[in-house]
Amino acid sequence: MIVSDVNQERVTIEGVAPEIDFGMYPIKRTVGEPVVVEADIFTDGHDALYASILVRPGKRSTWTELPMEFLQNDRWRASFTVTEIGQYFYTVQAWIDRFGSWRRDLGKKVNAGQAEKVDFLIGAELIEEAVQRTSGAEVAKLREAAAALRITSADGNELALILDADLTRLVNRYPDKRFVTRYPKELSVVVDPEKSRCSAWYEMFPRSCATKPQTHGTLKDCERRLPYVASMGFDVLYLPPIHPIGRSHRKGKNGTLNASDADPGSPWAIGSKDGGHKAIHPELGTLEDFTSLVKKARECNIDIALDLAFQCSPDHPYVAEHPQWFRWRPDKTIQYAENPPKKYQDIYPLEFAGDHAEELWQELKRIISFWIGHGVHIFRVDNPHTKPFPFWQWVIEETKKEFPDVIFLAEAFTRPKVMYQLAKLGFSQSYTYFAWRNSKREITEYFTELTQSEVREYFRPNPWPNTPDILTEYLQFGGRPAFMTRLILAATLGANYGIYGPAFELCENVGRDSGSEEYLNSEKYEIKFWQLDQKDSLRELIARVNRIRRENAALHSDRRLRFLTVDNEQLICYAKQSETPRNTILVVVNLDPHHVQTGWIEIPAELLEVTAHESYQLHDLLTDARYLCHGPKIYVELNPQSVPAHIFSLRGRVKREQDFDYFM
Repeated sequence: MIVSDVNQERVTIEGVAPEIDFGMYPIKRTVGEPVVVEADIFTDGHDALYASILVRPGKRSTWTELPMEFLQNDRWRASFTVTEIGQYFYTVQAWIDRFGSWRRDLGKKVNAGQAEKVDFLIGAELIEEAVQRTSGAEVAKLREAAAALRITSADGNELALILDADLTRLVNRYPDKRFVTRYPKELSVVVDPEKSRCSAWYEMFPRSCATKPQTHGTLKDCERRLPYVASMGFDVLYLPPIHPIGRSHRKGKNGTLNASDADPGSPWAIGSKDGGHKAIHPELGTLEDFTSLVKKARECNIDIALDLAFQCSPDHPYVAEHPQWFRWRPDKTIQYAENPPKKYQDIYPLEFAGDHAEELWQELKRIISFWIGHGVHIFRVDNPHTKPFPFWQWVIEETKKEFPDVIFLAEAFTRPKVMYQLAKLGFSQSYTYFAWRNSKREITEYFTELTQSEVREYFRPNPWPNTPDILTEYLQFGGRPAFMTRLILAATLGANYGIYGPAFELCENVGRDSGSEEYLNSEKYEIKFWQLDQKDSLRELIARVNRIRRENAALHSDRRLRFLTVDNEQLICYAKQSETPRNTILVVVNLDPHHVQTGWIEIPAELLEVTAHESYQLHDLLTDARYLCHGPKIYVELNPQSVPAHIFSLRGRVKREQDFDYFM
């Protein structure tokens, strides 16, 4: 070590948070959200420290400096708010605060009656040194302070006037750069549109939107169903693949290998003589029809999300035009998709590695850009965990450079580390294990991990109770109450959530086989005619739940979720709270779809914001009932056959006569 470096080495900065994998990956925020930065900052001896964070949007080169606040045990904190979509960078710096050390010690001397004239002269010199590094109007302020110190008497009568916190900040705004320690990494934040943080998704097959049975639906039929989707309060309409479907090895009803000419095939077997990923299935309509659908959806405050399935049917034009993009077997045939014992002979995976990877990657990026050009800015990505991580990192980064508001949802039901890695690489939202978390313990542990650990900095959960591939045992055997329960859990545990309909609101719950999570007569392989006006439809409940979500800021984020104590394992209770304006939502759900359950809930005092002697009000937003409560414990009784949950808006202290201006 060179002796001259000793001053620069005296401050240590470590434990910076949030920092994902040593700064390799960005954290995530949406416009208007704060980023709270903490770090362990310390030095030898007893000198005071000054610390700050540096922040800049990615498209700017100049940094904004914000002072950090000392917490305890050498931990410091500061925050900033992201205000525009794109990328931000931040880092931490600190230095020995000579002026702060002098100010602190002078205060002690004054209190002990030990201050001398020279002590004030030392402060004056420190300020005058800062003047040499300062420009503009602040020079006059510093010179005035230094002059005042030089004439201050040792009894310190003018100390309060001169040595205030603003002066310390002003001096430290222009530190001696030789003594500044800067964290060696510039950490990043990806700032997404608000819908990345809070959205309600509805999945629907356009080909099943026809107005009469035995008819192939069209995009125009889908457009006519938009008011139905909007009436339930969804703001994202997700369409499975709308591209031409191959005929070779087409799957028939319930996935059979023996398809008839009338079987429409799986939409995920993409590509035929009519085109590939940039074409629309002829029976659905035209690109003009799709453009009209996107426009009409926006008039209903709905964004269209498209499925991004990077795979091909044997009839896809790529197979003939670019055979090098596929994996060939020794028998001179192309490897079809399989997950033994499951086989998908109607689908060819793409070969992402090898000599032709670059041209393939560029073409897949062009597919994304093509649909962005037709008004799509949200993509649900099919099975991203079966494609290379480097591809996703590259294609998402490249896409967001040009279109920073694009949202990617990762459909990856795989191992936790793989799901988390995809989120780190850039996916805006992610499917979860929610569908299989049924007990109070399972739900509590899983969502605590997702919302209260480091995971929340990069992984945005999007829980779905069902999908075309997932009909859980809970839904199969729980009846209508099970659907109501899972809807309320998904919509209130997650700021993002989705359902596959109309199967969900119509409570379709018949599995293909015993122990199977596949639907009997799955819509993946046949066209359905849905009777939307069924009396037992959950349409009205879904609309109410989504309206509650819209009207309560507490449900717009996952970061302030906390689980509360209930003395019954079949009841789960949790709270969400917004900061400004303050909004507190308390959710109680009966997890047992068959029996009435009762219990006592303990509400923490900090949520109630009342004293032990004051009353408060709980307004059930599902039933519109209101309850006047006293004390931290409340009793609940939930019948799953009616409404298996409470969604309470918690009001603080109920006003008394003393609160009105006429009380004297």
